Amino acid sequence: MSNRRTVFFISDRTGITVEMLGNSLLTQFEGIDFQRTTLPFVDTPEKIDQAIEQINAAGVRDGKRPIVLSSMVDDAMSGRLGTADALFLDFFQVFIAPLEAELGLKSTHAAGRSHGVTNSSAYLARIEAINYSLAHDDGQTTKDLKNAQVILVGVSRSGKTPTALYLALQFGIKAANFPLTPDDFGDGKLPLSLRPFRHKLFGLTIKPDRLTRIRSERRPESTYASLANCQFEIREAETMMQREGIPALDTTTRSIEEIATTIVHHAKLQRHLF
Repeated sequence: MSNRRTVFFISDRTGITVEMLGNSLLTQFEGIDFQRTTLPFVDTPEKIDQAIEQINAAGVRDGKRPIVLSSMVDDAMSGRLGTADALFLDFFQVFIAPLEAELGLKSTHAAGRSHGVTNSSAYLARIEAINYSLAHDDGQTTKDLKNAQVILVGVSRSGKTPTALYLALQFGIKAANFPLTPDDFGDGKLPLSLRPFRHKLFGLTIKPDRLTRIRSERRPESTYASLANCQFEIREAETMMQREGIPALDTTTRSIEEIATTIVHHAKLQRHLF
């Protein structure tokens, strides 16, 4: 019997929230080939009916009823969607009702609260952080480093850029990143431009075999990508971080989300979530 199972993430807004929570739940079940489909902006009766048709068709095709994870805030729309031939899990029904009972307050049932511009100062902080991180990517400029909340350092391709952008996009954190190159290892000291901001530095490192594979995709058969060079750069960078007292994290087997969360926790950074 096939272990394939179709899963629908359905929302009247972007679907990001239900995707994140739903995928976290699905990772707990190994050996099942989950086929994921996201249907965002399902916000009219007509779109609900189209979604039901798609769900039912998937059930007929697979021979197993699909799983529907929903974050519809409108009770009537959610009830209509629940008529589909599927396991239907409404995250708002699961969480909102107990919260209303505990708080003694009815929820607003307003769609898009978690991803809308409901807090303009926090929203603007995130946009500013994204612009800052893009401008300060890969050591493009060392101006205004005093305004950085964290400065990521590490050898080329150790995960600095995606981590910095994730910190900016998801948490509104101004994250600069600066590459440590063989030119920096000669005197064994931090680059001059970074020395005043040692307290903001956070190091990223990586296993040499993983780094050489990553670099080979970009510049195959180059000295830059060779295992010997990767071993040298990582060894020198880690020695510098230890000598300078820079906290560091091995990114080899960690996701961007895990790396970013570890940095935020360690550095006690202020998030701008909403």
